[in-house]
Amino acid sequence: MPTTELSQEDAFCLNVLLAAGVQAVRIDTSTMTVHALTEKGEAKVKLHPNTREEAYLKLVKQTLAEHALDSPEGYPVYLRRWTRMGQMRDENLEPLLKLGEPEAVVAVVHAPGLTDEIARRAWWAMPTLENARCMLEKEAVARGQMGPILAEFLVEHLPFEENVVAIMDTVRALLWFDLVDEAAQNKLWARGKQHGAYYIAFLEQRPDRLPGQKRARCDYATVHEKLAPLIEAGNPYAAQIDRLLSGPGQTFLAAVEEAMQRPGTHEIVSALLNSVRSYFATISLAQDKPREMHELAARADALLADPDGPPTLRELAALLPDLESELRAMLTLAGVNEWVAYNILRRTTAVNALLRNKLAPVFEPIAQQIFVLRQLPGR
Repeated sequence: MPTTELSQEDAFCLNVLLAAGVQAVRIDTSTMTVHALTEKGEAKVKLHPNTREEAYLKLVKQTLAEHALDSPEGYPVYLRRWTRMGQMRDENLEPLLKLGEPEAVVAVVHAPGLTDEIARRAWWAMPTLENARCMLEKEAVARGQMGPILAEFLVEHLPFEENVVAIMDTVRALLWFDLVDEAAQNKLWARGKQHGAYYIAFLEQRPDRLPGQKRARCDYATVHEKLAPLIEAGNPYAAQIDRLLSGPGQTFLAAVEEAMQRPGTHEIVSALLNSVRSYFATISLAQDKPREMHELAARADALLADPDGPPTLRELAALLPDLESELRAMLTLAGVNEWVAYNILRRTTAVNALLRNKLAPVFEPIAQQIFVLRQLPGR
């Protein structure tokens, strides 16, 4: 008849361990060892099963649950989806880390009320890429002592991540909370040469502070001097064309071109096109779901020719008649977002180079507008 109790030695050692101010527990099933993080450091108990290991581990977890939750039932792992959605009550977080249950740790790291201290314990219990990324999304953790620790781990292990959404989310968190130094930023940026997902967060969050800054267009100083009064008066079109011709603007445009060479997946393409939308947000056009690039070009032409169009745009066009092509390019790009690729993406599962070829009707017109904005005068 199978035993229903721990061996006397294990029962005694576990009780001593639990009385030592346990903060978190993890169980190494390969060596049948219970590891604990206590107020005084780390401790462990080597188990001596007196029945099948699986059944014995269940007894161990019942003992841990009785201590942490006053219930032998332990953590309801069937609530996996619920807890991963961040719906765990914050006051229950500490006890969950004492159960030796990986899914309970996952519930903790997804909790919106996660603190820096609880994150430290959870990280000791289960140091994985997914947990690091999830914890770093919490401001209390990112701004705390765990922020740099998790950031360093993520930068080191990101090359092994294959999920493009995870890569984009990770780099977003690292940049949003300024958790990487210049060397690490350059390292992440350089990876974009092989994987476009790395560029997305930079384009979204640091469009005017991208690594590898390029020079302003050669006519920038002259144009900027002319634009200064309009910019000071709050003309959004003047501010945007000035931004585009500046060094940071030329760097952004070059980065978009580079990213279009490695679209990777549908998710990257959508994020890339939406980053262009965000860059031109101050002059974005009313229609937000264009399905073809030629629609955007036609709208730009119509806007420039409309005598009843925005006064600030007419004022700018009158000031810079030699830059009509640049203004048209700017207005065309201002309408770009993920919807211009919708009709293509919904009909294909292609990725990488094949996807780039499929997206030629979108990427080539965008590249043409970028060429106009980066081209030297005297064309």
